[in-house]
Amino acid sequence: MKADYDVIVVGCGPAGLSAGLYAGRARLKTLLLGNESAGGPVRGYKLVENYPGFPDGISGSKLSLEMMKQVMKYGLEFKLAEVERIELKEDYKLIKAKIIRGDEVTYLTKVVIIAGGAQPKKLGLSGEDKFIGKGVSYCGVCDAPQFTERVVAIVGGGNAAVSEALHLSKFASRVILIHRRNQLRATRILQEKASAERKIEFIWNTVVEEIKGKDSVEKIELRHVTTRQKSTLNVGGILIRIGLKPRTSYLKGILSLDSEGQVLVNEKMETSVPGIFAAGDIRHGSAKQIATAVGDGVTAALSAENLITLKY
Repeated sequence: MKADYDVIVVGCGPAGLSAGLYAGRARLKTLLLGNESAGGPVRGYKLVENYPGFPDGISGSKLSLEMMKQVMKYGLEFKLAEVERIELKEDYKLIKAKIIRGDEVTYLTKVVIIAGGAQPKKLGLSGEDKFIGKGVSYCGVCDAPQFTERVVAIVGGGNAAVSEALHLSKFASRVILIHRRNQLRATRILQEKASAERKIEFIWNTVVEEIKGKDSVEKIELRHVTTRQKSTLNVGGILIRIGLKPRTSYLKGILSLDSEGQVLVNEKMETSVPGIFAAGDIRHGSAKQIATAVGDGVTAALSAENLITLKY
């Protein structure tokens, strides 16, 4: 049995591109499979200001393009494909995927690095997709400067939503946290900090029904969950922080996942199956930042190189 590749990297966001870069530099025959263009969701970020090396910030699309250009210098193959299944074949892994707008394919590889990321859970509202990058955000840390001196709504009640509210209060003129229940799910200390911040307001027992605007977000339509009373709130942006959904449905029954579907790994990014690694937002405990995803990808690739050297 002969493998088609030494390494197959699933995912083309920062973790996947970094893993591919290090695998390519190690002269490992590497295939990068992504279900979207290079950079993943990062491509949609108008300005990335918290990635080291860019004091004036850089657009997500440019950062993604530069990463991809660097990766491809080392002879990697790249295919737009959706991975549907992984099977264990003795000391190898069989990847079954479907090329985007193409045929189904199978590849045999020595090592797999899962870096498919996690996608923000959406509200599924009218206007949500229309205004992504134009007032609709899923990452306050990434997009905070866009909301300078604006009124910003945040939807959610967990640690992420409240932490983002505190962060955005440094930029926005007002931060209005909208929660469908009458109390937050965030830890007590975060709740106390948010309650003490004069810029943060709360709207309880309320859901957002629609996002409106012309060229960017201008207002949102609200509904009280018990009285059913409707109202309109004028805002310059809305941050949706209702959780993340890892792209791991095809891994159930193969790898150990946590209760949220994130892949369990050790400090070497090793999963419960030898020869399969995971990196970036898809793994349990990820900080879900570009910089940490890059570090995960590097660690996974170095671990993969070491395994291949010792085993094959």
